[in-house]
Amino acid sequence: MKVAVLMGGRSSEREISLRTGQGVARALRELGHDTVSVDAADGALLPAGGEEAGARGLEEVLRLPLRAQVSVADVAEVRAADVVFIALHGTFGEDGRVQALLELAGKRYTCSGVLASALAMNKDMTKRIFLDAGVPTPRWTVHRPGRPPGPRDVEACGGLPVVVKPNEEGSTVGLTIVERAQDLQPAFEKALRHGDVVLLEEYVPGRELTVAVLGDEALPVVEIRPKSGFYDYENKYTKGRTDYFCPADLPEALARHVRELGLKAAQVLGCTGMSRVDFRLAPEGEPSCLEVNTIPGMTPTSLVPMAARAVGLSYEDVVARTLELAVADASPGGART
Repeated sequence: MKVAVLMGGRSSEREISLRTGQGVARALRELGHDTVSVDAADGALLPAGGEEAGARGLEEVLRLPLRAQVSVADVAEVRAADVVFIALHGTFGEDGRVQALLELAGKRYTCSGVLASALAMNKDMTKRIFLDAGVPTPRWTVHRPGRPPGPRDVEACGGLPVVVKPNEEGSTVGLTIVERAQDLQPAFEKALRHGDVVLLEEYVPGRELTVAVLGDEALPVVEIRPKSGFYDYENKYTKGRTDYFCPADLPEALARHVRELGLKAAQVLGCTGMSRVDFRLAPEGEPSCLEVNTIPGMTPTSLVPMAARAVGLSYEDVVARTLELAVADASPGGART
């Protein structure tokens, strides 16, 4: 097949997207597909095999007008592609906007559709759906400029410590775990730099777990243990900073329960293809669902390939399966069925 891989873009996760895209493009070529790499920031073609090295930095890309991203659907290689493999993370890529653009162009694409992507990126809306569906999630309050969180909000979230984070960001960008009342306002201001809606969320002590979902199958649970601090951007993407255990050391019944919750969380949002669901596991053994990632990372240290290896699937197998699901989930005109 002819496949166009969209990567890069203009989100704070551009660097990670380029790593994901390079790995995906390499795998697609090894699988025999006619593959081209495209920067979603403006439709620029990237060199085969050197996508990350040949790309521009975020600062340069942010100088481009936002409308430049619309040109992606008009790139000849994208128009000619049988499937567009979306390897974007964060805003302007994982939030439904690029998906809508591709829908209008009649293109098949990987992972979730417009609505599921938009819902999953919006943590407040995700949590509302979780509550309605019976998926446990930490307590939270929502804040905007001029309405910072106060003592009552902290109490509503179970007291200190609390988590302060942007409503629509990924990779823990802009996130702070607040342990002292005097640190609440600086954490709020930090989160506001990444969007005008901020979540104050209950901090759940315990273990960090994640469940990768591929089609209608939940893969083995991965446990994440940072060697210091919490699982922030640096610990996520710096080799050797975090230990991973897959399958996680959990009683069989609990592991099955977490996997079932992961699959349910993805399904109630309408996610398709590949996704990843993040949890905190309290000391009492109660899992709480934090969010769903509709385009999870596929870098060498990423969690989906790790979970797949536990059931005998290679990186290339995951890429191939994601491509197959895109074809199965879309109508001939490209729209999600």
